[in-house]
Amino acid sequence: MIRQEEISSVLDGQKNMFLNKTPKVKREAFSDIPIIENFATIITGIRRCGKSTLLLQVLRNKFKDALYLNFEDIRLTGFDATDFIRLEKEISRRGIKVLFFDEIQLIERWEIFIHQLLNQEYQVFVTGSNASLLSKELGTHLTGRQLSMELFPFSFTEFLSFKALFPNKDSALEYLKTGGMPEYIKNNHPQILSNLLNDILIRDIAIRHGIRDLETLKKIAIYLITNVGKPVSGNNLAKVFGFKSTTTILEYFNYLQDSYLVEFLPQFNYSLKAQNRNPKKVYTLDNGFNEVLTMSFTEDDGRKLENCVYQHLRRSSHELYYFKEKRECDFLVFENNQIKQIVQVCYQLNDENFDREYQGLLEAMRFFNISEGIIVTLEQEDEFEKDGTMVKVVKLWDYLTDK
Repeated sequence: MIRQEEISSVLDGQKNMFLNKTPKVKREAFSDIPIIENFATIITGIRRCGKSTLLLQVLRNKFKDALYLNFEDIRLTGFDATDFIRLEKEISRRGIKVLFFDEIQLIERWEIFIHQLLNQEYQVFVTGSNASLLSKELGTHLTGRQLSMELFPFSFTEFLSFKALFPNKDSALEYLKTGGMPEYIKNNHPQILSNLLNDILIRDIAIRHGIRDLETLKKIAIYLITNVGKPVSGNNLAKVFGFKSTTTILEYFNYLQDSYLVEFLPQFNYSLKAQNRNPKKVYTLDNGFNEVLTMSFTEDDGRKLENCVYQHLRRSSHELYYFKEKRECDFLVFENNQIKQIVQVCYQLNDENFDREYQGLLEAMRFFNISEGIIVTLEQEDEFEKDGTMVKVVKLWDYLTDK
């Protein structure tokens, strides 16, 4: 239980810190934020990717004033559902109708509180680092009165703006290495990402799901981060880490994905059963983790590039697959169940790999009756036209800037 005076003090202190931020880059996601009266706007994303900074940009561009409260403040330790009554009184006393809540899902029955605020015609924004907790709990109590979006680490164009760089080979290589986490880009200290990994594993997974064996959880996370672009299966990893049940390792996979640390790309198949049965490829949503946390990955430029292209595609699509029949193609991009783009990734095309990469792309193009495909490389450009098909080879920095 928190006293009214303490809640008021935290609100004042957090608001001062919140307003004193000076965002250096206007986030590209700003134009996509859904804002409708009597609907809660839900913004999810990995910790420290800039959600509160995005809220500040919303405040300065859309509203005159807003109340901001981050529930991970140590001064709010002990805050429970009954304290929402005191918080509501404080909100009412201040007369502010726009509310920003960060990590409010830490408090039981928070979704009922949000529902009540919407009924009182407040404009509510909720940010959090766990995708399924927010969507499941809000979906139960708000009955469709929520609008959701995801925020990711800096895109390549945001990275260029933040660092005042031009799109070229050097900036592309730097982005492949550092990724897009704002604090890491700014300070370039590996411990920032190491600490962030621990925060995610402890706060977003271990505490919320009652996992006691934190050491094994961390080993699994680092294993997956080390093996981006490779197929993984619950059965194989259950044996590697000594789990008696595949169910447990699959639960860990879900927890890691919900926290935006890793994601799993399914193999395309018209059968959902086959999709679930086939191995999925693992990717991360930021290359910095791969650089800092694993030694082997720093030597594999091809997977680093592939991981970066996945991140680029993931920012605008949930419908992503990899293709595998006789040959393999890295990415299929769908929109409303319709194929839109087929992408192969190769760090450098040469005599040894050209046939494999080119024919893998062509097989996927023929399968879906698509006439044009793309091969993303680090710095090569070319075009191959044959039998009514066009394959374009594009440089990474052109692809990431949509040229």
